[in-house]
Amino acid sequence: MKFTATQIAEILNGEIIGNPDIEVHTLSKIEEGIEGSLTFLANPKYTPYIYTTQASITIVGQDFVSENNIETTLIKVENAYSSFSKLLEYYNHIKNNKVGIESPIFVSESATYGEGAYIGSFSHIGENVVIGDHVKIYPNTFIGDNVTIGSHTTLYSGVKIYSDCVIGSHCFINSAAVIGADGFGFSPDETGAYQKVPQIGNVIIEDYVDIGAATTIDRATLGSTVIKKGVKLDNHIQVAHNVVIGENTVIAAQTGIAGSAKIGSNCQIGGQVGVAGHIVIGNNVKIQAQSGIGRHIKDNEVLQGSPAFSFRDYYKSYVHFKNLPELVKTLNTLEKTLKS
Repeated sequence: MKFTATQIAEILNGEIIGNPDIEVHTLSKIEEGIEGSLTFLANPKYTPYIYTTQASITIVGQDFVSENNIETTLIKVENAYSSFSKLLEYYNHIKNNKVGIESPIFVSESATYGEGAYIGSFSHIGENVVIGDHVKIYPNTFIGDNVTIGSHTTLYSGVKIYSDCVIGSHCFINSAAVIGADGFGFSPDETGAYQKVPQIGNVIIEDYVDIGAATTIDRATLGSTVIKKGVKLDNHIQVAHNVVIGENTVIAAQTGIAGSAKIGSNCQIGGQVGVAGHIVIGNNVKIQAQSGIGRHIKDNEVLQGSPAFSFRDYYKSYVHFKNLPELVKTLNTLEKTLKS
């Protein structure tokens, strides 16, 4: 797709300085700009590159004043970074605005889908599935029986949604994510062998949730595993049965959350964090990467370590930990001196 400076300026309500008819067909960093590319300048430390970039169009703030000759066409906007993000969103919408039903696919006679839907080839849509308007289902996707999917949600290639799950509107679920697989429920019998406990609940994902590639969210044993509105989950996250994650919480890759844990709203959880089962994490909690959470956490705590404790105490302790060999040596010297 090609866009002229005039078209871009109209989208961003910007002012053109340069050639209004120049076209771009790709995006680039300002320091790596090539002819035919669009870039932006938001961070002042990259300002020198605007005089050397080969990008055809550069988005800049209204307060930008050139100190040397510039070859790139400028589009001046109120906020360069947010305007570039808006343009990316617009571009992404056009690029992914697929509609229609490809072949071959299987769609149950009892399933329904709304206006503007896209269903990619080799997808399976089960019994009594309800799909809203403008939903995008990319190829090789499996949707089990009795699933509901809200409007404007996108399921990328290879997503698996097991039966009875509910997916909200404006969600993005990336490739290889599995929603609604059985929770890890087993009970030992008198011989010590483990017998499977039936997992008959479901998963409820509310609106505006993003789920990364290869992330797994298990169905509840009873009731629902719930991912609330605005949650953002990175790649390779494990969410176990009956977990609840509060609104607008963000979780980085490779985090594991054990069964029945409850995580509050507006939390920020780093990568490779382990959360034990049946604990409650409050609102606005921040957990540093690779921490282990094995107790209830109050609102607004900031934690690090395994087992995790206050990050300030962690840093103070870590200073001493690094000096531990010298401290031990000093103690041994003192002990010998006292004995003598």
